[in-house]
Amino acid sequence: MHEMALCESVLDILERHAREQGFSRVKTVWLEIGALAGVEVEAMRFCFDAVTRHSIAEGATLEIIRTPGQAWCLECARQVEIQRHFDACPRCGGCQLQVTGGEEMRVRELEVE
Repeated sequence: MHEMALCESVLDILERHAREQGFSRVKTVWLEIGALAGVEVEAMRFCFDAVTRHSIAEGATLEIIRTPGQAWCLECARQVEIQRHFDACPRCGGCQLQVTGGEEMRVRELEVE
């Protein structure tokens, strides 16, 4: 389950920011996850709770912000929204899409003490 490794990386980010900015507890984490990132949201929630036990983020709320997949259609020369890799263009039905967004995952905001 790669969500466990992702949550460990998120905790590393939180701990690094805590050292740099001097906070001692994380209350809420807003995590932005793209539709094309291949992350299972419920598995992420489960793993976050497990990984953050006995850490500065123990008991923190994880808020997930989903962002759409974006692609450039080479056939109709437009930016389009897609739900999955290899989707056809929703405008023209073409299959020559270049993904331009929605594969990322990032910590967007923190509530700390």
